[in-house]
Amino acid sequence: MDMKTYEKLLQIGVFTINDIDNIYGNRNSAASAIKALLKKGLVSSIKKNLYVCNNFEDKVPVADKFKIGSSITKDAYVSHHSALEFHGLTNQLFFEVYISSGSVFKPFEFNGIKYQYTASKTTEGVETYNTNRGVRVTNPERTVIDCLKDLDKAGGLEEFLNSLRLITYLDSDKLIKYLELYDIQFLYQKAGYIMEYFKKELKLPDSFIDYCHNKIKKSKRYLYEKEDKNLIYDSKWRLLINKSLFEFMEQGGEEFV
Repeated sequence: MDMKTYEKLLQIGVFTINDIDNIYGNRNSAASAIKALLKKGLVSSIKKNLYVCNNFEDKVPVADKFKIGSSITKDAYVSHHSALEFHGLTNQLFFEVYISSGSVFKPFEFNGIKYQYTASKTTEGVETYNTNRGVRVTNPERTVIDCLKDLDKAGGLEEFLNSLRLITYLDSDKLIKYLELYDIQFLYQKAGYIMEYFKKELKLPDSFIDYCHNKIKKSKRYLYEKEDKNLIYDSKWRLLINKSLFEFMEQGGEEFV
């Protein structure tokens, strides 16, 4: 195995045996090359048939958790709280990466990071960012809608609201497009209620709030925790809400109870 093979794989970062097969044109030679690379510490095995190149000097993987995550399957992409983290919109770093994919994979750990599968309904709003050899991630608008839909995958309501405080602009047309892809009444309720509070900071027009309001019907829902006893009812959005929720926001993110 010559260094030219290693240099070619470095350009990819994360690869499968098929990538080496494309270099050699022979599966047996590709398998031998993998063994040699692993033995020399130039490559680490992430999981079955998924590898990452290591730096020549310190043998540390050249790809970060986002690159690794978006390479797990052919259509994998970083989503939910992990996408917020990628975009620099979190205060907390998680040791769990949410990866959406049309192909199911079992959760696994590599280098202290757990890679968690979540089903992908659509690839709308998934973009390739030119960092670390290309990373597929949901854009900010798609990320916000996904997090609203699955607050448990956003780190919870408090964590998500703190992330919203770090955003200075969202494209309302994109938000509407992603809302319509899911077309869930409860999602319109959550989006309208929360975005109405942040509409000035996010530079959202009143028409977006009106759009969300026009989509809701008669059902009443709990915004987040059904067990919460400290609730008030918002008749406009037909939501039961913790009455100290936005006190929490106004106080700069102190924990609300």
